[in-house]
Amino acid sequence: MLVLIQAVTIVYKKGSSMDIANYIFIVAAALMAYCLFLVLTLKSQFSGGLVGKYWKYLTVLVVIFTLGYFALPFFNQLPEHVLRLTVAGVFVFGALYVLITIKLIKSIIEAFSD
Repeated sequence: MLVLIQAVTIVYKKGSSMDIANYIFIVAAALMAYCLFLVLTLKSQFSGGLVGKYWKYLTVLVVIFTLGYFALPFFNQLPEHVLRLTVAGVFVFGALYVLITIKLIKSIIEAFSD
């Protein structure tokens, strides 16, 4: 969290003031870091199987999203075409995350109904 705050400070030291969106970015990055912590600590509770397989995919996606959240302060330095590609990637990975989460929940429900 401290690294993110320092990065935001360095990027915006050029005389521009931080607006409310930047504070929201910091809160979002802190929440994602906490989510990453939860995903990694819960990983040890799955020995494998279908849930363990899906959990590995979710872990990879949470890592990707967390890295993206920590890169947010530098997005204003990217060319527009790279920024558009990044947004498209967020949508694709977000859709994959939702798909895997739904499949994981479905497999858990099926396991309990047996």
